[in-house]
Amino acid sequence: MSARPGQLSIYDKLTRIANNLWWSWHPEVVEIFRLIDADLFSQTRHNPVALLAHYAPEELDRITRDALLQSRIHHAYRRFIAYTESQTTWGATHTAILAQSPVAYFSAEFGLHESLPIYSGGLGVLAGDHLKSASDLGIPLVGVGLFYSEGYFSQKIDANGWQQEEYPRLPLKSLPLTPVTQDGKPVIVSVETRSDTIFARILRLEVGRVTLYLLDADIEQNSPENRQLTSRLYGGDQRTRIRQELLLGVGGVRALKAVGFEPKVIHMNEGHSAFAPLEVIRTRMHEDAMPFDQALQETASHCVFTTHTPVAAGHDRFDQGLVDEHIGPLGNALGLDIGGLMALGRVDPQNGSETFCMTVLALKLCRIANGVSNLHGIVSRKMWAGLWPWRSTQEIPIGHITNGVHVPTWLAAQMRVLYDRVLPENWYERTGEADLWKGFEAVTPGELWETHQALKGTLISYARGKAVQQARRRGEADSVIADVEQAFDPNALTIGFARRFAPYKRADLILHDLDFLARLLEDTEHPIQFLFAGKAHPADAAGKQLLQRIFRLTHEDPFRGRVLVLENYDIAMGRQLVQGVDLWLNNPRRPLEASGTSGQKVVLNGGLNCSILDGWWSEAYDGQNGFAIGNGRSHTDQAVQDQRDVQDLYAVLTEEVIPLYFERDSDDLPQGWIARMKRAIRTLGWRFNADRMVMDYASQTYVPAAGGLSCSIVQMP
Repeated sequence: MSARPGQLSIYDKLTRIANNLWWSWHPEVVEIFRLIDADLFSQTRHNPVALLAHYAPEELDRITRDALLQSRIHHAYRRFIAYTESQTTWGATHTAILAQSPVAYFSAEFGLHESLPIYSGGLGVLAGDHLKSASDLGIPLVGVGLFYSEGYFSQKIDANGWQQEEYPRLPLKSLPLTPVTQDGKPVIVSVETRSDTIFARILRLEVGRVTLYLLDADIEQNSPENRQLTSRLYGGDQRTRIRQELLLGVGGVRALKAVGFEPKVIHMNEGHSAFAPLEVIRTRMHEDAMPFDQALQETASHCVFTTHTPVAAGHDRFDQGLVDEHIGPLGNALGLDIGGLMALGRVDPQNGSETFCMTVLALKLCRIANGVSNLHGIVSRKMWAGLWPWRSTQEIPIGHITNGVHVPTWLAAQMRVLYDRVLPENWYERTGEADLWKGFEAVTPGELWETHQALKGTLISYARGKAVQQARRRGEADSVIADVEQAFDPNALTIGFARRFAPYKRADLILHDLDFLARLLEDTEHPIQFLFAGKAHPADAAGKQLLQRIFRLTHEDPFRGRVLVLENYDIAMGRQLVQGVDLWLNNPRRPLEASGTSGQKVVLNGGLNCSILDGWWSEAYDGQNGFAIGNGRSHTDQAVQDQRDVQDLYAVLTEEVIPLYFERDSDDLPQGWIARMKRAIRTLGWRFNADRMVMDYASQTYVPAAGGLSCSIVQMP
């Protein structure tokens, strides 16, 4: 049946939906694509653009008609159009000043969906959630990033347990990316260095009501070296890194101008994009005949900077030679010699031996700066106090806005049914309101536990399937594969640990006393099991060794079948884990976890956190909504602190977690555990979600910055 004149066909409607990532946080729409061809949808990493490319319009019309999907497709399309065209949003009411000049949100990575792997971990996923909530709230905002044609890396673990990296090229034609053109030709931006010129085209990605612009250097105008510049996220040496950041910051501002945006507010998500304000300053000097100092002051009053790490190695630094080669031409346009440029990136401008730090540059070029949790704000004020030697630590102008997660993206569809039943209508449009979440107390223990158990069963099935695939690829013995196929007990306490395998995150803390851990795993009356996942940076040998140690343990008794390591951790795997685990384990060295967001996703789905009092958990834990490892105090001797944390971890598991989980009533319900599940959702769901976070950014940073108001958002504990 063909469409009537003037009416879009089924194929056209699905294509329009597929080319906007709005579908990715609406499970009922995801289900439509899955029902068209479940196997193909899985093979394409849940990419509807790639899925639809396999079908002619007439064939798709037949398939959807036979599957009784057409009415659902019409309904989904009407909702999509209503969403994208709505003018009655939170942003329309509270951020009207931004309507004519949207915020430009710069980030080196964006984690929006597994089919577009241009992210490495938490920073990128946070940026993706930021865009999605800005879209839901209707806040005028555009994203700016780089398109990495080979993404981060695909992880495989070999038979020896060692991480291997592969860099498959992304199928650009099967991604919802559109080259920006003018008069039929690609719009190209360029950035000059002392040695050459870097060119990039602009790719556009629609994320609900928000547009993300990605720069792609793999074009014929570039040299072979520069064509590879945007091939890999966080790949290459220091020279590659500064060239990527030059393209992101300076090229990003020029790209926005090329597509017709001159943002009044620039939000730098971490220091990678700190060159962006320099390009704005240059423009003001050239177009408005401003002297450098005045242009800097005016530009800084419209800039927002978010720092994400208290780990020194996480702040990019470059030597004078690299700075001169790459920023020298821009410095000349600003009237600065190399000494003046270097001073902008030094804590002490007079210290000629100090390297150029992107975080320092960002802090000097903004008037609004923040960490990503209360504790991280405190740490950041101490860390960067040298920039304001005349102020006490408490007066350092770095505040905090605690991270949150995008609820519709991370909430399981089954759990959403419960939310829909007990929360007010259209609750998902008001997730940042505390009163709205009180209704969750109406959920009965039985239905919450049954829903959680179903999600846990899905996770166990998923984990077994992944583990079997991995074992077969490695050529494991049939007996090993048979063990993996039966691994994990649906009745066991399932503990998840999934994050970047960096040494300070201490993935192996639980392994400190293997005899103790073995006794826990051999307790048949109180069975427990562990799921590990995560990538180590390709250059991080220590992180790879941590991963290898845990992997080897999975082949030894009594850990075999009770401990699994899943390779190639990504957004898709993350969804499964946070939706199905009983307990989420987090044990970094305090205070090196700036915020952390994976545990917030677990909360939404009824899982409980067991964490060091670091990052977001230090301000979230109330004694009854999860579990704490330690008391929040730190010893100056790292070895002593590690030993303390081991003892505290073992104590909380044996004295609180395990007894509470296995204390059952006559209906086999762990009433005490379920009470904590309900309390966690009710007390934490509204505080640690991305809508609340983005509303805070809008009211505390974007609106003041749009008016050129200096505001430090120093929120004291």
